[in-house]
Formats: sequence, C-alpha cells, structure tokens
Amino acid sequence: MTTIDPLTDYDIFDAEFVLDPFPVMDAIRESECPIAHTERWGGSWLPTRYEDIVAMAQEHDLFTSRSIIVTPPPPVQFEGPYAGVAAPPISSDPPEHHWHRRLILPFFAPQAVAKYEDGTRDLCNQLIDGFIDGGKADAAADYAQQIPVRVIATMLGVPTDMSDEFTSWVRGVLEVGLTDPKVRLESRMKILDYFRAQIDDRKANPRDDDMITTLLNSEVDGQKVPENYVHGVCNLMLIAGVDTTWSSIGASLWHLAQHPEHRAQLRDDPDLWPMAIEELLRAYAPVTMARQVDRDTEFQGCPMHAGDRILMAFPAANRDPRQFENPDEVILDREHNRHVAFGAGIHRCAGSNLARLELRVALQTWLARIPEFQLVDPATVTWAGGQVRGPRKCAVAF
Repeated sequence: MTTIDPLTDYDIFDAEFVLDPFPVMDAIRESECPIAHTERWGGSWLPTRYEDIVAMAQEHDLFTSRSIIVTPPPPVQFEGPYAGVAAPPISSDPPEHHWHRRLILPFFAPQAVAKYEDGTRDLCNQLIDGFIDGGKADAAADYAQQIPVRVIATMLGVPTDMSDEFTSWVRGVLEVGLTDPKVRLESRMKILDYFRAQIDDRKANPRDDDMITTLLNSEVDGQKVPENYVHGVCNLMLIAGVDTTWSSIGASLWHLAQHPEHRAQLRDDPDLWPMAIEELLRAYAPVTMARQVDRDTEFQGCPMHAGDRILMAFPAANRDPRQFENPDEVILDREHNRHVAFGAGIHRCAGSNLARLELRVALQTWLARIPEFQLVDPATVTWAGGQVRGPRKCAVAF
C-alpha cells in the first residue's frame, strides 16, 4: 500500500485499496478513532461505523450535500454556462430538496418501474445471445455495463443506441475524471450539452410519455419548475443511474462465479431471490457519497471545520460487525439486513426500486442461460473505486 497509516493517510485511489478496501476500513473501524482523516485528494474524513454514517446522513443541516463528489470540484472558472446545473435531489439541501425529490419519486415507484422488467429481460437475453456460443465473456464489460445505461435511456426517452457514448461520459465523470479534472469537465460538458439539446427539442416537440417532457411541464407552487432543475435531473439519471447499478450487477456476477454453492442455492430455492438481492447489495455496496461540513463542529471527538469533506462510506457501514453478524460473509438468506447500500436519511436513493429490478433480472437471466461459470483468472479482474466501486474487467468461462 502507498498509505502510511490508514488513520491519518488513507488513499481511496490506492490500487490495493480499490481492489479490496475492506481491510483498511476494518482497521479504521476497530481503532480508537473509527473516523479517519487524510490530506490526500483535497482532504477528507472517513467514518466507518454504521451508526456514525447513519447519524451523519440524518444530520443533513450539518453535513450538507453541497459537494457530493469524493474529490474537490474543478476550478469554478471552468464551470461555464452550466454552473447552476447540479444533480437534484442528491445534490440538494432542504427546503429545495423536498420538491426536488417529490417530483421524481413517481417515476421510481414499484408499479412505475415494473413496466421495465420485460424489456430489461429481453435486453439481457440479447446480450447473452451475443457471446454464449463462444463459451466465454466479460461479465462486466459485455453484460453488466450494457444494461443500466439502456434502461435509463429508455426512461428518459433518448436513443438507446448511444449507450457507448453515455458509458464513456459517465466513466469520464465518476472514474477517470475523479483524479483528472480536465477529463471530468470535458465529460460533464458532453453530458450537459447533450441534455440541453434534448430539453430544447422537448420544448419544440413535446412527447406524450417522456420523463423530460413531464418534468418540463411540472409546477411547484403554481410556477413551472426551472429548466436548470430538469437539466440537473437528466444529469443525475445518467451519472447516478448507470455506474452504480452496473457495478452491483458486475460485483454480484464476480461473486457468483466463485461460489457454485450460492448458484445452486438460488437455483433450488427461487423464493430466496428477494433476500439474496439485499445481501449482495449489502456485501458489495458500490457507492461512497461525499458530504460537506456546514460549520465548525465536533463529531465523535473529531474537530471538523466548515468546508471539510466527509466520505460517507456505505460499503464500510455494511461490513460493521456491530450491525451485521459475520459481516464479511455473504449469507443469501440473511434475515436481519438493514443495509445502507442506497444511503440513509433524506438522500436515500430515489431509484432503489429500479436498481433492485435491474440487478434481479440481470442475475436471474444470466443464471437461467449460464448456470455454471467461473472466473478465467481472478488476478485479471480489474476494479474501479473512489466514488463507485465495481469490476470493470471480469472474464468468465462457461
């Protein structure tokens, strides 16, 4: 590891940490001070205990959502014409957060996302058709990464054949761009330029069943919602709805490739699926979300200053032995599982129903078509980390 002491010098982009962050998180959690600090990447605090992370999520007035990315923002002068476009509601604080979230929730209600199940299953089968005869595939690149981007495009009413471009832009913001501000800005501008054109097109040519048109026509307190809000939701849908879910699908397939007993368990007991999905989400929670301290404070003995960054390590909370028995073991029929893979508090993921559906359908379809498979070489699996952790290359044979 390049880190000297995880309590005072952790590095979320260290290669070994990205590959397996849990030993470092465990060391911090079980130390005298379970909230570590580093000066790397603009400086941040890293809480690791379940109760601390949940408490911080609930104190949204103190730990604000002004800056949700795990590294500092690029210089303000480069923000250009889209400086006011964020990613509501996850980037919003009350009172705006309430209406920001209320307007998008209907799109993600259980009955609303259910209509995407058949299309998602068809997509999964089409993807598998493309590689099943070869006896091998990249479970991450050929499968997991191809699914959420097309589902989100369908929801937004934009062309699904642009999935490669969308994927490239998302990775430019949440992966390469986290450590390269130039790439991050270029990718962000491509996303915002694209959706600016989509919004202009909807204003000229409204659609009947289209999320962008619906939001443009929405009102709050008798006033049309600002276009910056609609622009920001489009940004959120692509950024937050793609990388997170494909990382969960990829990590789950990585796990199942190494655990034939779990594949057999799911095959023999289909009623297990709801619990299994929650357990895979707990064990391989992909997201770490940042918060910004509003004012000088002390939390659990740590002197935090206004503007400090907090890394809300939901993966660490989900491995806390105080909350979960045998937390490092995947127990598909785990009964008590109040995980925080989707966050906690007012910013808990609004798209959780859709993410669960995509994960379930992707895994069920794969296992129905490819019941037995294994990693070609565990050493060649690569992972992305930082904001969203998940496999990027995961070669399997079957």
